Amino acid sequence: MVVLPPMKKLFLAALASVTLALPAHAMDAALRAGLLKLDPETRLEQRCDAEVLDRISHDDHKYKADRVVAYAFATPEMKADVIRSPGAAFRSKGQWYRLKFKCETAPDHMEVLQFRYRIGDEIPEADWAKYNLYD
Repeated sequence: MVVLPPMKKLFLAALASVTLALPAHAMDAALRAGLLKLDPETRLEQRCDAEVLDRISHDDHKYKADRVVAYAFATPEMKADVIRSPGAAFRSKGQWYRLKFKCETAPDHMEVLQFRYRIGDEIPEADWAKYNLYD
């Protein structure tokens, strides 16, 4: 699991809030500017997290994904330009769901080249605290 210093966590939370609040064309510019400030490993994770949110919300309109935790149930496997997260979770409309995804980016971690995901079961609210999920 990647442990981020408090200021980096704050920056990433602010970045996510700003990018989700802006229209799509502005979001791309804001996301790009924020990602370029990150170290390569963190950029890979954050770029793929953004892809997860975008794809889920656009592929299935019953979900409105607004948060993803790549390490909820298992540590993501990262190497070079690929992150594989077999134990992720995402939040939609206040409810958490299990998720698996694999994301491959260009070497600069800015462009997603390949992406696959599978949505799993709803996570009972009684389990949220155990996996550091919150509403």
